[in-house]
Amino acid sequence: MKTKLIVILGMLISPAALASSANAWQDHDAAVKSACIKASSLSKARAVGNIHLFDDRAGFSALLIEGVYPQKQMKNQRGRELCLYQRTSKQAFIAEADDLQAIKKR
Repeated sequence: MKTKLIVILGMLISPAALASSANAWQDHDAAVKSACIKASSLSKARAVGNIHLFDDRAGFSALLIEGVYPQKQMKNQRGRELCLYQRTSKQAFIAEADDLQAIKKR
């Protein structure tokens, strides 16, 4: 009887134990931004918008990065990159994304 009670209590408590804390999400967001900015080929790279979380089955978070193309022929043209951050390996993967959203001219 005690064993059944312990198993039932464990089943009720375990979902709450698996939930991420606010600090864990802040750490995740900081890790995504840092890894994506480091992986970017743009100078003056910065995060644009919010981090988008894919389902755990995919295991990725996405973030749009904006900055300036460093190549001389680009004449300081602004550009964007899409960063996919793999949560399990903590690696960032970058793809050019200028056509993803119109860039505002200054």
